[in-house]
Amino acid sequence: MRANFRLTIASLGLSAFNVCAQPSAELEIQAYASLTISGEVGKVYSIEYVTDLTDPAESAWRCLEYLQLPASPYLWADKSAPATEKRFYRAVAMEAPTNMVFIPPGTFRMGSPMNEVDRWENEGPETAVTISRGFWMGKYEVTQAEYLEVTGINPSWFNGVRLGWDQFGKEIDLDYGVDRTRPVESVSWHDAVAYCAAATERERLAGRISSNIVYRLPTEAEWEYACRAWTSTRFSYGEDLGYTNLTKYAWYFHNSLRQTHPVGQKLPNPWELYDMHGNVYEWCQDDLGDDLPGGVELDPKGPDGSAYPMFRGGSWHDRDVLGGPELCRSAGRDGSGPEFRSGYIGFRVVLASGQ
Repeated sequence: MRANFRLTIASLGLSAFNVCAQPSAELEIQAYASLTISGEVGKVYSIEYVTDLTDPAESAWRCLEYLQLPASPYLWADKSAPATEKRFYRAVAMEAPTNMVFIPPGTFRMGSPMNEVDRWENEGPETAVTISRGFWMGKYEVTQAEYLEVTGINPSWFNGVRLGWDQFGKEIDLDYGVDRTRPVESVSWHDAVAYCAAATERERLAGRISSNIVYRLPTEAEWEYACRAWTSTRFSYGEDLGYTNLTKYAWYFHNSLRQTHPVGQKLPNPWELYDMHGNVYEWCQDDLGDDLPGGVELDPKGPDGSAYPMFRGGSWHDRDVLGGPELCRSAGRDGSGPEFRSGYIGFRVVLASGQ
């Protein structure tokens, strides 16, 4: 993931504010640490620090955040810790992790307006959400091959010969073949969380990520932010009131043949994320809870999903069970028990810093 880099060390700096204050007012002094970064505009850098330069271990460096360089040179400030703490910084140019897309920080409106067609009641009130830190997100849903590589098992229903039923209700053997580029499914929320932990441990041991970077499930806010990709329409590609274009972007009940399909076959959203509107639902980190909070939120995260976790994104599944294509909309949200497993639920991961 990391390219060669030029090490830059910065020490603590002081910035004075309110220098034009009246004589009776106290001068306010704010201390901050800063780092001037010169590099390729648009490239993602890992901003890292150590507190002791005499420690030669590469693993001692900790990532504060990922920064997509907006200009060069660029003055970056560390506001994560009091300036009394001694820190040394560097910016490491990153190559994109395999099959991952960088999601920049930003602000969006989460949920759906009251007049959105086919809106569900739990999609509001609309909430102004700011995602303050960029993160990497899986370009695709986790595949059967990836899950097998990390865990040693493949629990997916759509894998080989399975007992099923024909249109007349007669038991028959259905051969789904062995295509491990299909998304993994039949995984519980706990299974997905355990996969993320195992992937994190593997990558740390291999020296590919630092000790405070993790693979994890996205929060619901992160998921919807990434799905919308700065759009505010029902889908990331437009309103599509009659669902006439959905088949170009999603596997859902009209075109799925009631099964999953290899990831990445449909058109991506504006941030090059595939299958955000279908194929399998995707577990999120937080609990479904009730309505959205409304108002203004910074990096919102609901209760831990171990009670009734959220899944997002629509699936191939029959509309008679979980609703129709309306659940493929960007605002569609649902959930289930943390041990629930089904052939229509999988997940994708994010790679996040500063944990």
